[in-house]
Amino acid sequence: MVYIYHMRDVHLKSIDLNLLTALGALLAQRSVSRAAREIGLSQPAMSRALDRLRHLFGDELMLRSGAGMVLTARAEALVPQVQEILADIRALVAEPLFDPSTERRTLRIAAVDSLTTLLFPGVMARLLEEAPHVDLRAMPIGTDIARRLQSGDVDLTFALANYPLAAGTHSEMLMDDRLALIMRRDHPAARNGPLSLGAYAALTHVTVSVFGDGSTEADAVLAAAGLERRIGLTTPHFTSALMAVARTDMVTMLSRAFARQFAPAFGLILLEPPIRPTALPVTMVWHASRKHDRLLAWLRDVFRQVAAETVE
Repeated sequence: MVYIYHMRDVHLKSIDLNLLTALGALLAQRSVSRAAREIGLSQPAMSRALDRLRHLFGDELMLRSGAGMVLTARAEALVPQVQEILADIRALVAEPLFDPSTERRTLRIAAVDSLTTLLFPGVMARLLEEAPHVDLRAMPIGTDIARRLQSGDVDLTFALANYPLAAGTHSEMLMDDRLALIMRRDHPAARNGPLSLGAYAALTHVTVSVFGDGSTEADAVLAAAGLERRIGLTTPHFTSALMAVARTDMVTMLSRAFARQFAPAFGLILLEPPIRPTALPVTMVWHASRKHDRLLAWLRDVFRQVAAETVE
């Protein structure tokens, strides 16, 4: 079937805004019957609402596929917008009072081990004092993080500020960290002060690959200078990278704030790396549908305060 799409002038007064609730349920449930149950309509009434929505948008929105239904490309694009609009409406009529001490929830935070180690102890100390019934669950990030944020499986995650945001997500700055070149205190290369790019490339390295892609900006900088390095170990965990460096002549380059916590116990030194830039700005990321979640907003503020106390 071929559909011809055209631009139409749509006046707000001509739209039944009750359809927005139906649209939100249909996009979330991808089933007329389940959407009807979610908002308390009969199935015939929801079918009529879907027909009106199809006419309004000039798009089928949902198509039958096998035993179920799938969203059209137009409907998929509407999901984050509709979630955000419905969240705005709920916030408009929500009770404005907020007391974290009365909240009873579990929030799921997707984070790498360097951030859980660096920030979670301080955050939990605050929660136990000010929000004693709120629990945190640390979860791995993974390549599907955008989907998990949208579905609500994850409430909050973290990213570098220069990473592009997925559609339907918001972010705000958490902390300004920096990269450090890390090696054991009695490493032979530590005797010569700051390393040149060539001396850095000549060492054996430990890299951290969170998403399993193995690519790093350091390798791009080295390649541009006609250099390459040997990577002796690639690990998904920052802690294991530090422990490997502490017991060998390998080196690694990662968060200065994180490595500084372990340097005395592991016998490590932190040097200025020869790779530029060394800035490591970290942001907090959440889905737009959660922007009026007062507990999540309060928790983000706690993370910012703990980060400010932890990072130089």
